Amino acid sequence: MHASQGRSAGLGPALASAFAFGGSGVAAKPLIESGLDPLHVVWLRVAGAALVMLPVVWRHRDLVRSRPVLLLGFGLLAVAGVQAFYFAAISRIPVGVALLVEYLAPALVLGWVRFVQRRPVTRRAAVGVVLAVGGLACVVEVWSGLSFDVVGLLLALGAACCQVGYFVLSDQGGADGADGVEPPHPVGVIAYGLLIGAAVLTVVAQPWGMDWSVLGGTVGMDGAEVPAWLLLVWIVLLATVIAYVTGVIAVRLLSPAVAGVVACLEAVIATVLAWVLLGEHLSAPQLLGGAMVLIGAFIAQSSTPGTPSGPVVPGSGAAVTEGRDGGRAVAEGELSAGRATL
Repeated sequence: MHASQGRSAGLGPALASAFAFGGSGVAAKPLIESGLDPLHVVWLRVAGAALVMLPVVWRHRDLVRSRPVLLLGFGLLAVAGVQAFYFAAISRIPVGVALLVEYLAPALVLGWVRFVQRRPVTRRAAVGVVLAVGGLACVVEVWSGLSFDVVGLLLALGAACCQVGYFVLSDQGGADGADGVEPPHPVGVIAYGLLIGAAVLTVVAQPWGMDWSVLGGTVGMDGAEVPAWLLLVWIVLLATVIAYVTGVIAVRLLSPAVAGVVACLEAVIATVLAWVLLGEHLSAPQLLGGAMVLIGAFIAQSSTPGTPSGPVVPGSGAAVTEGRDGGRAVAEGELSAGRATL
């Protein structure tokens, strides 16, 4: 009864996280089309969220000493890398397509496990990879010679690779649950990741050269005029801070595997929002391909080695599991809730 109530309570935050992340591209694209460089929009998002999360950074300052590699990996790959590639991609291809390409990450993780680490993968995992790749072929309509900008597709693939890099780094760093060491607090890692990502993006994006006047005007969203500052608030507070925090809460209440399934709705939400607010329409084969990508990603994700072997204890400040692999998987699941892609 208690576990059932926890799962019911966790669905709300999981859906909220998927909705919040799914709307990031829809809010960012009009700003990019109004003249802002994609890197500048990413910097605004990450730097704004980092400012909001500064109290969390101070509270978990011990992470700098105990988990420096994990913090750097999260900041460079899951925050700066994924978001910079994603926002650059949506400046050239539809939001839904970019996000679906990024959902190849679980399949790419399995490729890393099989061909780099030379560890066996299950037949079920192989089916998931084939489904995801086949679905992607439908999304980009390979039979017509790729219906989308090739550079945009490569940028979206870069976002997926950055996400894979973070997963691999997390696996190598691991949580030391078996050694009695408390796993790093996921909200603390998110806060430091945003801070590190903002520092890196400041050097790369050079925001002092940005056209700040754009933020004081209005931008077009499928014919409607919307205040630019309102979209910026949407990106910073809703699509970043609230998205990450609700994602962590969802993982605590549902477990990483279940929360990951709900997170797949992010691509659906992004596609629907882009359809309604930006007028970006996908054809029937593309929608079918998108469904195949999501199903394949789910199968691949659920087949990845290191599935939690014990229960997640909500509200404890950290995940509590039984067994070494379980502890590592839950810690990684918490940190990747909401995927930091978007």
